[in-house]
Amino acid sequence: MDRYVQEALPLATAAVADALADAGADAGELGLLVVASCTGYATPGLDVLLARDLATSTAMHRLLVGHVGCHAALPALAAARDFVATHAQPAAVVCVELPSLHLQPPTRDLDQVVVHALFGDAAAAVVVSPRAATGPGARAAAHLDLVDASSRSVVEAAGQMTWDVTDEGFRMGLSRHVPDEVGAHVVPLVDDLLAPHGIARRDVAAWAVHPGGPRVLDVVHERLGLPATALDASRATLAEHGNCSSATILVVLEEITRVQPVPSGAAVVALAFGPGLTLCATLLRAR
Repeated sequence: MDRYVQEALPLATAAVADALADAGADAGELGLLVVASCTGYATPGLDVLLARDLATSTAMHRLLVGHVGCHAALPALAAARDFVATHAQPAAVVCVELPSLHLQPPTRDLDQVVVHALFGDAAAAVVVSPRAATGPGARAAAHLDLVDASSRSVVEAAGQMTWDVTDEGFRMGLSRHVPDEVGAHVVPLVDDLLAPHGIARRDVAAWAVHPGGPRVLDVVHERLGLPATALDASRATLAEHGNCSSATILVVLEEITRVQPVPSGAAVVALAFGPGLTLCATLLRAR
């Protein structure tokens, strides 16, 4: 936990600073700071230490989304969106995860071999603003409006994804049946998200899907009937960075906007999956 604070704090600080620069905003303007992480604990928490190091306003609200897992970025974004809509102040969301701290002793357990081959470290942040970003640092290509969010909890499958505190660090439990559970629920999740907005799956311009693993991406691609290249950003993120828990979906969105900006007004869907077993979906629209 000491190492977590030492490493996570500068990574998260740099990620928020970069996001503020991309949004043309200043830390002192933030009305809310949301920190999502499941790979370490500290008191005072990262939210307090980040507020100190970023020199935010003493009146800024803080929200720590802890131990939620790989899908944490999407409910964190939804909470930030609600705050921004209510208070008309910008919010920052930062996800910082260091799974490598919890490398377990050598084992012949194949599931643990897969876990340690799959996960990587990352910090990623985004600013949610009540207005279009302005200023010399603002990047118009990365502007997305948060339109709606939905989730499904498959509680009978809760034991298929676990994160236990042990004497040798946190130990991940990841069942080989997780892709099947995701596949069984992803279609109604997405259709329920899109239908109120009169959007069909074929109308979505870009898909940011959490790369929980190659099979998860394959199942989502097949069940949703997506075009051949629809998950290229997710596959590239998995190949380059691995599964970085909550930070991953923000990395995928960055990859999408970096490679080919989404046309103004086009719909983007972000999907993430985590313990619970929980599936989250967010509808975004390019400005």
